[in-house]
Amino acid sequence: MIFSFATIDNNGINPNNIVRFSPVFNLQVYGNFDFNKHFGLIAGGSIRNVGFINENTDALNSGIKKKYRNYNLGIPLGIKIGNLSKLFVYGGYEIEFPFHYKEKTFINGSKQGNKVSEWFSARTPSLYHSVFAGIQFPYGMSLKFKYYLTGFFNEGFSETINGVVVTPYKGYKANVFYFSLSFALFQNNKVYYSEYKNASNFY
Repeated sequence: MIFSFATIDNNGINPNNIVRFSPVFNLQVYGNFDFNKHFGLIAGGSIRNVGFINENTDALNSGIKKKYRNYNLGIPLGIKIGNLSKLFVYGGYEIEFPFHYKEKTFINGSKQGNKVSEWFSARTPSLYHSVFAGIQFPYGMSLKFKYYLTGFFNEGFSETINGVVVTPYKGYKANVFYFSLSFALFQNNKVYYSEYKNASNFY
């Protein structure tokens, strides 16, 4: 479950930033390489629904709200430190490749018909660089913070509308960051559940 925001500067205008909640579809798989009980590496793959929402995006009190999102394919690499069978912290770097872009516009709460939905869109960069840090709790729950070093939009993107070439994202600087809560559905039972079974207070 992802709760995302963005740092936004749209050509000197700072729109209102609204939290975006995206519980689906987000999937990640990690491989764990433990050197001992307190230090290890993580690597894997992910598919994530990442984006942001802003309001009054063109000017103060304009009534325009925009929703942007990408589906990204990610490859994370990081380290973990702590009691690896119970509670530990982790952090690292992830490269992500966007493969489906969607953009929706609302004016005074009314959804407009100019929705954009594109595969491998040129409206965004071909890849994103990001960093992350989090806490892994016992029994599979994890809380993570992530920041995208790469801007969300391809500012050089242009399109022709009614014979006029426009650059809708020029000067639009937006870096997404989010907090996420995840739960491991399939995992090594020896890591998370043997402690649970043996703990007398759970009997």
